[in-house]
Amino acid sequence: MRTLLHSPFDPISRQVRLILYEKNITFQSREFHPLDQKDDILAVNPAGTLPVLIDEPPTGGEIAVSPTNAIAEYLEEAYPLPALMPATSAGRAEMRRLNAWFCDKFAPEISSYLTYEFIEKRLKRLGQPDTERLRAGQKLLDWHLDYINYLCEHRSWLAGNKMTIADLYCAAHLSCLDYCDLIQWRNYNFAKEWYAKIKSRPSFKPLLLERVPGLPAARHYDNLDF
Repeated sequence: MRTLLHSPFDPISRQVRLILYEKNITFQSREFHPLDQKDDILAVNPAGTLPVLIDEPPTGGEIAVSPTNAIAEYLEEAYPLPALMPATSAGRAEMRRLNAWFCDKFAPEISSYLTYEFIEKRLKRLGQPDTERLRAGQKLLDWHLDYINYLCEHRSWLAGNKMTIADLYCAAHLSCLDYCDLIQWRNYNFAKEWYAKIKSRPSFKPLLLERVPGLPAARHYDNLDF
């Protein structure tokens, strides 16, 4: 049985789950909370990080795949339909550039501040959010949202004319921030229209149903016409 080891309400794990849902790939979900022991994770990923996909590929055997970008590329090669990468080399290069943006720039600059302070810190029972870190994260978020809004203004989807993994990566991060009501959508109309398209897809429904214990979702969070 295909199994995804992941953290609850973690944007990086959500990236992979959205790809699996979009490709209609069935999998067993195994959640690891922040305070859980890592022995089972280390057994399949020496880096000790999540998510990890354990799969039986079409070629046979069993494979443990990580980190996220490796999982995304693996799923596209092993299960090519529906395609979530552009058909041209230039398109794939642009998609990969944006994938790296959300993994290597957005995640440390935004998610490690805002998602950590509001969600992960609560799950780890580390007290209230740090207001200085929240201010720093919000300032950087405005800059990132300006860029996302610019992309959405000039393209049908983030990387081009079709939805790709880059859109799923971005939406996974924004969904966590939107849960905490941290995005002023009225300032980013093009990004809002794009997010509404993503949010309305069947693959997004499982994410919209999830809740963080003790932290209610923003009132518009699971509203498709927000």
